[in-house]
Amino acid sequence: MLSDPLQYPVALIAAAALFLIYTLTIIHRKISQYRFAREHNCQPVHVHVPKDPFLGLDTIWDNVWAAKNHIFLASGLGRFRRYGHTWRTRRLLTPVIVTREPQNVKTILSLKFKDYGLGNRIQTFGPLLGHGIFTTDGEHWAHSRAMIRPNFVKDQVAHLDIFEELMSDLLALIPTDGSAVDLQELFFGYTIDSATEFLFGHSVQSLKKRISGVQTDEKDFATAFNYAQEAIAWHTRVGPLRVFFRDPKAQESIKVCHDLVEQFVEKALKYRANYDEEKAGADGDKKQKYLFLQGLAEQTGDRRRIRDELMNVLLAGRDTTASLLSNMFFMLAKNPRIWSKLREEVASLEGRAPTYEQLRNLTYLKYCMNESLRLHPVVPSNARFALTDTVLPVGGGPDGKSPVFVPKDTIVSYSVYSMHRREDFYGPDAEEYRPERWADLRPGWEYLPFNGGPRICVGQQYALTEAAYVTVRLAQQFSVLESRDPGPWEESLTLTLCSRNGARVSLRH
Repeated sequence: MLSDPLQYPVALIAAAALFLIYTLTIIHRKISQYRFAREHNCQPVHVHVPKDPFLGLDTIWDNVWAAKNHIFLASGLGRFRRYGHTWRTRRLLTPVIVTREPQNVKTILSLKFKDYGLGNRIQTFGPLLGHGIFTTDGEHWAHSRAMIRPNFVKDQVAHLDIFEELMSDLLALIPTDGSAVDLQELFFGYTIDSATEFLFGHSVQSLKKRISGVQTDEKDFATAFNYAQEAIAWHTRVGPLRVFFRDPKAQESIKVCHDLVEQFVEKALKYRANYDEEKAGADGDKKQKYLFLQGLAEQTGDRRRIRDELMNVLLAGRDTTASLLSNMFFMLAKNPRIWSKLREEVASLEGRAPTYEQLRNLTYLKYCMNESLRLHPVVPSNARFALTDTVLPVGGGPDGKSPVFVPKDTIVSYSVYSMHRREDFYGPDAEEYRPERWADLRPGWEYLPFNGGPRICVGQQYALTEAAYVTVRLAQQFSVLESRDPGPWEESLTLTLCSRNGARVSLRH
């Protein structure tokens, strides 16, 4: 059957009308953005990094190459030193602003918190972490945070029994004859044991299993968890190009992680089945230890939701403290003077296990941890997506001091690692590990080891307390700490940052 010839003009007119509407919409948006930028005295970011100004493929390639060669953070630092504290690039069709200005970071994370979101993070993080505190915005994020917060109040964090019980397991795995040991591997075992006990009420006892020589899934879990995070980092760097890369090993690693967490999902569902709300209300006046696992089970019986939330808190509880301890002991082993000075302060405890208040009063220990978090922040870089047209306070104009217009859908990436190495904040020796600098430092947003604003790390006091406790107990036990790694610190960057070669040391009484 022949088509009506009159349909062709109608179709052309409709297409032309749609094109006109689209064009006018774009023009109107550009005019509105121009007026908005002018109203806020914005100036453009002058430095545009890629040689490819349309898709930024060269920058994507440079980042992938740098990550494969374990110099991703150092490469980014070099760009800041060449181009200034704020510059722009592209990731395919998406504009990107990269900054290490504290004022900008404060604006993104706090002052204009509602102007920014996590964007498409769920697409890259989701296969491992699902929908949880690290992958969601809005009500879901607020609910996740509200459930985990009670686990980290002072009354809970100040109970150090968990840490002390695990110290005997840790010490049993450290040779005392000067033989080399990788503390990083042991720290990750220690922190998964403490995190599962503290958050879920049941430790996986990876250190005990290692001592007894029992074949354990936890080592497989550690390997799988690390690889799954590497895959997330890779997908984040290549952006939408990730659809062209399949990684069966990443899928296998994610399954290993989910399988380990399933034991806690079952525990939560069993608790929920036996949970008596009326009895819980009657017992409300009795002070009981809050467990995230139980709080979660009281809120939902959705197996997937429980698994996702557990994966998110396990990432935080295991990786944050282990990374801090590993990076710090790598540097302490390279600096015998600092280790000796730290032991002098710890000697005031006369060999006794410290209380929570005593830990807080060990000033030089605090300096050592601060300096480690400055040089090697656990989460060294991050990003937000503009949900609306907005403004950054600095970075524009030839001198980089004017406000910058940020169009909706722009990625704003901020580097804590590079910000922590600014010599105008930390002095000409900013690349050195020197805890004494903290005697005079009172930093603001230029020091950001645990994020800031409404999404500030809810478990930071737990992480600092655990790291401090382990450090004190090791300092009481061993007078000599020597590095067994001839090279400098090298980055191993997934979602968190630790030493590529571990923390290979020898310890002696």
